[in-house]
Amino acid sequence: MGWLIAVVLIIVAFYLVSLYNRLVVLKNKVDNSWAQVDVQLKRRYDLIPNLVETVKGYAAHEKDVFENVARARQMAIQAQGPTEKGQAENQLTQALRQLFAVVEAYPTLRANENFTQLQGELSETENKIAYARQFYNDTVFMYNSSIEKFPANIFANMFGYQRRNLFEVQGEEREAVKVKF
Repeated sequence: MGWLIAVVLIIVAFYLVSLYNRLVVLKNKVDNSWAQVDVQLKRRYDLIPNLVETVKGYAAHEKDVFENVARARQMAIQAQGPTEKGQAENQLTQALRQLFAVVEAYPTLRANENFTQLQGELSETENKIAYARQFYNDTVFMYNSSIEKFPANIFANMFGYQRRNLFEVQGEEREAVKVKF
């Protein structure tokens, strides 16, 4: 009888260790996937000044548009966490749409090799951001689901695991920035 109790206790201990390790792995996956989103967003932020400078050479009188892009970029860089970052990204997307609306009025700019290269890099980066965002949200979904299920929810509460926010885009910002001319 004593050995049966010992076996049951060992099985329960292994289960609890396994459960804890699963929560750790999921938490780390969420952190890693957010870091991947951040890497792609930084790439986007690094491309924007070059794009603005290229457009400035053709449309110097569009000062408000350039200032809006610079301000939105700075806000996006400083934003922390998925919720704040999502809001800042929405504003940056709006500012970039204004910039590309200006570009439409300048056919020689659209044909400029430097601009075309930057446009291609930004388009590629937008695709990478969309993928990284999707992967992050999928990982957060798995993590949140795991810490809410019984009996993991008890364990998660004991060790301070909390829900994570999805990286969401609001309303009309759901469309990617269009960079085709």
